[in-house]
Amino acid sequence: MTVPVTRRRLPLRRRAPDPVRPAVAPLLAAHRAAYPGADEAALLRGYEVAERLHRDQRRKSGAPYITHPLAVAMILAEMGMDTTTLVAALLHDTVEDTPYTLGEVRSDFGERVAVLVDGVTKLDGKRWGERAEAETFRKILLAAADDLRVLVIKLADRLHNLRTLGFQPPHKRARIAKASHELLVPFAERLGIHVLKREMDDLAFAAADPAAHAATERAVTLALRGAPAAFAPARRLVRASLAEHGVTGRVEIRPSHLYAVHRALDGDVTGLRPCEAARLLLVVDGAEQECYVALGAVHAAMHPIPGQVRDFIALPKYNMYRSLHTRVITPDGDPIEVIIRSRDMHPVAEYGIVAHIRSAPDEATSTVAGRRDLVWLSRLLAWQSGVPSAEFLDGLRADLAEGSVAVFTPTGEVITLPDGATALDFAYALGAATGGHCIGALVNGRLVPLSAELRSGNVVEVLTDPEGVPSEEWLSFAVTAPARVHVQRWLARRRAEEAAETGRGRLARALAGRVDLLSAEAHGDSLAVARALGYADVDQLYAAVGSGALDLADLLPRFKRS
Repeated sequence: MTVPVTRRRLPLRRRAPDPVRPAVAPLLAAHRAAYPGADEAALLRGYEVAERLHRDQRRKSGAPYITHPLAVAMILAEMGMDTTTLVAALLHDTVEDTPYTLGEVRSDFGERVAVLVDGVTKLDGKRWGERAEAETFRKILLAAADDLRVLVIKLADRLHNLRTLGFQPPHKRARIAKASHELLVPFAERLGIHVLKREMDDLAFAAADPAAHAATERAVTLALRGAPAAFAPARRLVRASLAEHGVTGRVEIRPSHLYAVHRALDGDVTGLRPCEAARLLLVVDGAEQECYVALGAVHAAMHPIPGQVRDFIALPKYNMYRSLHTRVITPDGDPIEVIIRSRDMHPVAEYGIVAHIRSAPDEATSTVAGRRDLVWLSRLLAWQSGVPSAEFLDGLRADLAEGSVAVFTPTGEVITLPDGATALDFAYALGAATGGHCIGALVNGRLVPLSAELRSGNVVEVLTDPEGVPSEEWLSFAVTAPARVHVQRWLARRRAEEAAETGRGRLARALAGRVDLLSAEAHGDSLAVARALGYADVDQLYAAVGSGALDLADLLPRFKRS
């Protein structure tokens, strides 16, 4: 009898779980929602490299360092940024904080990722010293001229650092909050990325002034509880009026962010009302013409406050923002702000340049060249060249200062300038040559001095004279960095020329009867002396003599007797 052999079935070996996918799964899901056919392999590889390189590093909170680049990439994914940007975000600290080199980034992930990582990599503080911060910002700006995604990554990086700022010591919290309000938040505003600006504003506010932030948060929370009831009559009237005018769309209550409320009320938030903590937002379904019909409908429903209509559709802001703003009186007698925009305008109003990059994700969309809506950045890049670090940072803060006026050239071109800008600033905004030879201006047809302060809507014509030159007095009313930098450069050149002329005269007199200075210059002897002493040319040598930096007694023996 044959006994059948029973084969024992071995249990199936379970595949070891992939430790990477759970950590990066939310990022993949967010990116897939915006780009269904995205290259997930590139993101997984970027995460794996970043996690391996940062494995032994910790954040101040004690969390693994990889949580930071992963969070930065998640912020960008939620805004709908492309795969290249997300990979660069995952790797953005590797070159700065690990042995990984830029060449390795380029080899492993390609040229574009390497450009973005290099753009956001800070300069070595030990090597650059006090100049490191200024030169890092200059580097970021120059990189952003080639690819605006550098600035977008930098903003997301700062947002996450602000979210985790509580783990930093108090002095560092204050410094980061100040730098954020002075430099990073204005960049978010200039690029129109208001979803980042609002949160960065509030987080920096909380770090800079915790007591004021807490008071504002309590007041706004309380006011917003009453907002649905307070805004209900206005919403009902607006909806009815929109229907009568044949306009469809949504009408919603839009809370203001905390820092905006704090600034608008100069910190006095006692008894804050719903109309001070929120606005009405109308997003109409039709084209931009429907926005103007909606404006008429709002004014038909409630009494408009005279002089409070601002048209950012016909005249968009420098950051691509387009909407109509008006203020009206509600049936309860409260003044409220109403914002009107189309569905097409809404993504740009929230995401600014990101919306443009997202709608056309090619490299041309991410560059400054040819974008009239980013002319402010082109001007910033133009004046920064050659400016010393300290002056550059001060100029950058001034250039990015909040508030702006929009003025027109006689041909209708819009020039955006900061609040308080003068006719001189306008002249330099047209170009260094125009500014350097200006002698006055016509504002709305009336002759005004160069110190005249401009208002939005002014039509300005600059008057020039080929013989006109900058004056020391101009620095007392030049507001913009381009104007101040160009005036200072011209004055420095003039002082150098005067010093060189004085120094040459002194040297010629001291050499008289022994050496013919004109002949020495013609034969290159003067240049040889200048180079031997470390000066680039004879004018620098003469200027040193004229200013007293170089003693004639040390110089005369170097000239051979004719």
